[in-house]
Parts: sequence; structure tokens; C-alpha cells
Amino acid sequence: MRLACCVLTRSALRLAMKMRWCVDEPVDVYASEKLAADADAAEDIHWFARLSDVVKEIFSAYDALVFIMAAGIAVRMTAPHLKSKLTDPAILVFDERGKYGISLLSGHVGGGNALARSLCRAIGAEPVITTATDVNGCLAPDALSGPLGLRPWPKEHIRRINRAVLAGDAVCWRIDRTLPHGEWYRQKLLQAGQQAVLCGKEDMLKNPGPLDVLVLGRSDCHAIRNLPEDCLCMTPRRLIAGIGCRRGVPEALVMQALDKACRRIGVDCSFLDALASTSFKAQEEGLLAAGRSIGCPVLFYENEEMASAIRKYHLNESSFVKQTLGIGNVCEAAACCCTGKAGGRMALCKTKFEKVTVALIWEK
Repeated sequence: MRLACCVLTRSALRLAMKMRWCVDEPVDVYASEKLAADADAAEDIHWFARLSDVVKEIFSAYDALVFIMAAGIAVRMTAPHLKSKLTDPAILVFDERGKYGISLLSGHVGGGNALARSLCRAIGAEPVITTATDVNGCLAPDALSGPLGLRPWPKEHIRRINRAVLAGDAVCWRIDRTLPHGEWYRQKLLQAGQQAVLCGKEDMLKNPGPLDVLVLGRSDCHAIRNLPEDCLCMTPRRLIAGIGCRRGVPEALVMQALDKACRRIGVDCSFLDALASTSFKAQEEGLLAAGRSIGCPVLFYENEEMASAIRKYHLNESSFVKQTLGIGNVCEAAACCCTGKAGGRMALCKTKFEKVTVALIWEK
């Protein structure tokens, strides 16, 4: 995940820097310009004049926003930009002494609850989780959607099925046996203590039952009629790999990098739906061959479009790469371009391998 941390005071800035040092996820720090003269202020800080302006600018650029300040300020700053629990970034709030970390919004689909626990472990804070299923020790289906790369549908049914789970009712995950990676989903669900079975698609479409979570292709889900209110559908999200590479890199090194990158998020290369890179690499045979081996398209983007993605998502740039190609970020920018208007959540930020860099994004 890509995190943005917003602070207003010196003590909050110190905690933000501690958070940056202690966690694996990249953390971009946004601080009030009133702190710029602070002798303790570190490099690589984005200074702002008005918090409301910077929140508007970065709200959709990051996977999670962490506010080290009063919860009321965070609520007022983010409220005008909220759209949907399925697409909003996770919103977390920490007090400036680092005693508590609150998962405020997008706790399940956006991964806010898991992130709050992770950040709190890193800095020694107490996580505050208020979602009813978590408080009562129940595992909500939508909380599993992120780790499994699934998209819940329809949104209105999430609350109904979670309410049933909270009441102690058993949910059954029914997975289309013809769906790619259907057995992988089943095994992961069983490991999570869920009831999960492979089923024929026609039966799932004709007889969706109450307290079912149906794992189907997107078009199949929309073909269901008379979907019970306490039945939820899950559809696989596209997984996109953005790639940067040295000139003349062989297919073997590209495949090796993709394999290692995918394994870091618990999947393999067969989950990839597209590879993306800069148009400067359009003739790289090793990259094209990797796409053929995986069986997915390799898409290339011009500098102008990638530069726009760099600005929109506040991506970090390498001065060396920028001097060479005219843009300072290839793999993350290309992956973001590939998600289009839908956008995505970063599953693996820019990671360096031998002669290859890879970023992975789940499309929203």
C-alpha cells in the first residue's frame, strides 16, 4: 500500500518520521509549512499551507491516509471527498503521542483495520477497531475481499450479510469451478476458517441462496436475477504488473522478477492480467516474450500519459531515470495508466530485481 501521513505539529511530525522508519510500506509525509523551520525536520517532506487543500489533492492518490491529529479534524477534512467504501482510501487517525491508532474508514475493503494493526505494532500503539464484526471476533466476507483480490457486489448487500455473520449465521462461499484459480480461492478460504465449495456455474446463477457468497466472473454476477438480499457476489479484480527494465534484458530475468514480485503478495504469475511499461520499451523482446509466456497483453504508454499519472498519484521519481527517459517513474506509472479511470490499490510498490523493476496493482 502507498500511505500519506498528514501532520500539523512538531510531535506529530516526529511520530510520522518514526512511522516511516518502522514500516515496510512507503510513507509520504505531508506537514504544515509552519514546521519547515524546525531543526528536526527531515528531508523528503511535502509542505502545505492549508490542510484542506492538500487533502483534496491527495485523497485519491494514495491507498491510505494517516492523520496524526484530532479525529474531528480528520473527519471534517475527508468528509467532502468520500464516495464509496469500495473505492475510498483507508482513513486512519493517530494521536500525536502515538498511544492509539484508529481505523476510521474503509476498514474492510480498503484494508484500514489490518493497516491500523500493522502500524500500531510497528510504533507500539494500541489499535482502535470499531467495526462490529471485528469487535465480536467475526470474519466479515468483505474483509477477505482485499487479500484475495476480489471485488464485492452489490455494495448494499455487504451490510446485510455482515449482519447475518454477526448474528452467528454460517456463510457458504460458492466458487465457480470454471473460474481461473477457483481452487486457489477455495484453499485460501478454508485456511481462513470459511466454508468454501466449488460449484457449477449454471446452478449458482439459477439458485443463489441466502447466506451465499458467490465467486463468479463480473458478467456472470450481473446475469443473476432475484439475488437474495443476504447473498453477496465477489468478482476477481485485474492484477496489473508495471515493469521497468534495462535495455536488452532477457525474458528469463523478466519472468524471474515477475515471479518473485507475485509471490510477495501470495499469488503466482498466472494471476497477471496485463503487463505495462513505457513506449520506450515497446521493442524489448524479453518483455514481449514474458507477456506471451504468461498469456497476457503487454501495454505501452507514452511519456505524456505516464507523467500525468505521476502527478495524479504523487509517485516518487528517480532523477537518473528522468534524465534518461524524460520521466522519473516507469513501473508504478505504467501500472497506474493501465488501471484507467477505475484506479487501483498498490499491492506491491516499486521493487528492484536484477535489471528489472516491478510494481503490482489490483484494479479497483
